[in-house]
Amino acid sequence: MIWKLLLLVSLVGWGTLASVFVKQEDGKASGGSVFRGRTNKISFVDTGSQLSVHLIPHSHDDVGWLKTYDEYYWGNADHVQSAGVQYIIDSTIAELLKDPKKKFIYVEMAFFTRWWHEQSQKMKDKVRGLVRNKQVEFSNGGWCMNDEATAYYEDIIDQMTLGHQFLLNELKVLPKVGWQIDPFGHSNAQASLFAQMGFDAVFMSRIDYQDKRRRMPKKELEMVWIPETSQGLDNQIFTHVTYNHYSPPPGFCFDVLCRHTPVMDDKRNYNVDSRAKSLVDYFKEQSKYYKTNILMHTLGDDFHYRNANQNFKNYDKVLKYINDHPDLGVKIRYSTPVQYLEELKTKNVEFPEKKDDFFPYADIPHGYWTGFFTTRPALKGYLREVGKLFQATKKAIVLASLGGYEIAVNKTSYSLRKMAQSMGTLQHHDAVTGTSKKLVVDDYSKMLDEARQKGVEIYGDIVREFSGTNQSVLTCEWNSSAVECPPVKQSLVEGKSMYLRVF
Repeated sequence: MIWKLLLLVSLVGWGTLASVFVKQEDGKASGGSVFRGRTNKISFVDTGSQLSVHLIPHSHDDVGWLKTYDEYYWGNADHVQSAGVQYIIDSTIAELLKDPKKKFIYVEMAFFTRWWHEQSQKMKDKVRGLVRNKQVEFSNGGWCMNDEATAYYEDIIDQMTLGHQFLLNELKVLPKVGWQIDPFGHSNAQASLFAQMGFDAVFMSRIDYQDKRRRMPKKELEMVWIPETSQGLDNQIFTHVTYNHYSPPPGFCFDVLCRHTPVMDDKRNYNVDSRAKSLVDYFKEQSKYYKTNILMHTLGDDFHYRNANQNFKNYDKVLKYINDHPDLGVKIRYSTPVQYLEELKTKNVEFPEKKDDFFPYADIPHGYWTGFFTTRPALKGYLREVGKLFQATKKAIVLASLGGYEIAVNKTSYSLRKMAQSMGTLQHHDAVTGTSKKLVVDDYSKMLDEARQKGVEIYGDIVREFSGTNQSVLTCEWNSSAVECPPVKQSLVEGKSMYLRVF
């Protein structure tokens, strides 16, 4: 088997930053024959055979929505929404360290890197051990879970690279799957990018309710997505649509944000058997809509696992009962998307193909989520302008590096990293879309303004290095003419020479 390394180079942080993605070159999507879609024959599954259920503990942590990014991390403004990401990670890691059977996946590096840099070396080593033990798995692994309709492709690549570089440097891992469970529809361009990043699969939730209704009886909630691009079959990626949004099974949400009946196992309040049988019936119903007897189900929701012990303590009792009673016909465990795919590969199944987008998205009749294509145009426009400055700044740093101007490169590393982080945050599916509260949008705008200032500072350092002078570098407001821009106007009046950079 021939392998190649696809290097997506993004200049983020300390000069040249390369995130390495592995991709097969034999006409298959990375991951194995289960994803090919065209030549494999269907292995008909005996409906009476044992179900193998993979439960995926996760927390979907928006990088801004009803609260700002900072408020979500610290857990303040609880009157707006009860959510504190630092506590989610603290609590979950503590539970995983107690029991090697427990698993958890994490997505948003904007939060995880912040938590990581607050930890002692001893805790970092423990987390590395959890990663090696395959208890912690990073899915997507970008700075955020980006939008797929309004984000620009260069910005998507940059924010993915920023997160992946952190994982590669600190934890020596790279994600193997995409986890796009909350964006409001999905594009084949995103699928193409994921395929070229070497992802084995992408997991999603929000597809049009009519499309999902049509797919379910035909067992087409899993497919091979082959975007119609110049790369052809090399772009294909296995795609899974989740069964119940990205939530736990109905009635089995034991998070502090839920009010479902707990699992009780004493003599006076015993309900383990009834709760377990109810869950088994649910999964047998789910199995009617997927091609194999191997099922995957999410175990989490928005900002879940603030008290991970409460979640796992209840699930532990149900899982033990089910596994102790093989007559129920279900084997169940905590798992991850990669472990689910590994078992799925044991089935020789032909999956349907898809080539186009999952747009537009509707969740109810006449409820099309299309307003975000144009919502908050000022924010979208400002993001595009700062994005152009970001790309131009990276190119300027490359030229400075190639020209031997290492002083300028070293001086700009911190500023460029902060700029990259701000740009990465704005690709979030509640940021660039404009679907956040006004207070949050104002915070995003402030991030962009700070990123723009960083870009101007970097340009100033590089220009001074190039010219060998201490001249100042000033910028005009966007779309200003020479006459309207004070620095240019003053220079023209005084007859002074100037360098003019237009982009």
